[in-house]
Amino acid sequence: MSKVFVLDTNKQPLDPVRPGRARILLTQGKAAVWRRYPFTIILKDAVDHPDVHPLRLKLDPGSKTTGIALVDDTTGEVVFAAELTHRGRAIKAALDTRRAVRRSRRRRKTRYRQPRFRNRTRKPGWLAPSLASRVSNVLTWVRRLMRLCAITAISQEVVRFDLQQMENPDIQGVEYQQGTLSGYEVREYVLEKWNRTCSYCGKQEVPLQIEHIHAKANGGTNRTSNLCLACEACNQAKGKQDVRVFLAKQPARLSHLLAQAKASLKDAAAVNTTRWALYERLKQLGLPVECGSGGLTKFNRCSRGLEKTHWLDAACVGTSTPAQLTRAGVVPLLITATGSGKRQKCNVNDPGFPCSKPKGAKKVRGFQTGDLVRAVVPTGKKQGSYVGRVLIRASGSFDIRTKHGRVQGISHRFCTPIHRCDGYNYQHGAGHSSLA
Repeated sequence: MSKVFVLDTNKQPLDPVRPGRARILLTQGKAAVWRRYPFTIILKDAVDHPDVHPLRLKLDPGSKTTGIALVDDTTGEVVFAAELTHRGRAIKAALDTRRAVRRSRRRRKTRYRQPRFRNRTRKPGWLAPSLASRVSNVLTWVRRLMRLCAITAISQEVVRFDLQQMENPDIQGVEYQQGTLSGYEVREYVLEKWNRTCSYCGKQEVPLQIEHIHAKANGGTNRTSNLCLACEACNQAKGKQDVRVFLAKQPARLSHLLAQAKASLKDAAAVNTTRWALYERLKQLGLPVECGSGGLTKFNRCSRGLEKTHWLDAACVGTSTPAQLTRAGVVPLLITATGSGKRQKCNVNDPGFPCSKPKGAKKVRGFQTGDLVRAVVPTGKKQGSYVGRVLIRASGSFDIRTKHGRVQGISHRFCTPIHRCDGYNYQHGAGHSSLA
């Protein structure tokens, strides 16, 4: 597994240790568990002159998932790895729902209320809530890791090098679009959009070609919505045929292809919008920030023979990447942003009328909804041990959501907190136990 973070009795970060060493310290009573995710222990004695080695935090921001890696530049060891899944789409859906409820409420038989969006001003650098959440999530985890270990530098993937513009800085207009490297960005985007898979037969791990869904000979364009991937056999078999004729006997694949072709460029736009905003916020932390490109990240990963994952991409960001990366036994922590609740006072139905009581106290008997707890029921129908997220009730009889289902009617007297609700769900890599 990844290493365990260590704090001394004054909460000052020390060098992370291996899980075996942390287990010995806990068994001997020299340390206690400080946090479950990421797993951190705190020593019961002070360390006078600790020898702490500096670490570099590497980030690979993405629209859906951000890769995080802690790397020791001296030894090339990957100390910690994580993949942070954002909730930008959930925020967008919630805002759309709220907007629809407000507009339907104002269209009823009430007085006219003039829209206010026209007289509102936005601060410089304003981001939409769905984009701002991506930046805030990354900054939250950067600050958390800074409190748990000695981070002295940050590396972030910001842009993809444009070699054509580097060769001729004054290039513009049509010359920029028809240069020697025209289409490089488009090819990279199409490969990601279609998951490096033939759109017609589903083959992978074979040479793929850029294919026009509506053939250029029949008036098709070079827009990304008209491009897909095809192996050589499918490309030659289709030729100038209409895609509906070519896939007439495969209606499921045809409908999937047409739907995927209309997919928007929102993910690419989100990354381009938030990367520089994140860079400016990272500089305010007072640490040197190294910028890297997507091309350099891919070169570092391929030259070291590493597979394609978010956390390995993060470990390969920037020119500071060691020649040899040691990642034996590293299991990434999968983090999913869930938010910290709503400010809505009560639930509403489809027409927009309240359909529930106002919210009660946020905490009951020291617990709040979302806390990870362990409940040990000694007797009765619910006898047993349960681990999961708690759903509080004012009566003190809680529900616990476990991996095997939802258990109702567990008294607060049998619950012991494991990890307080912090707006994130955690899960270990493949093959390890997980807690949602």
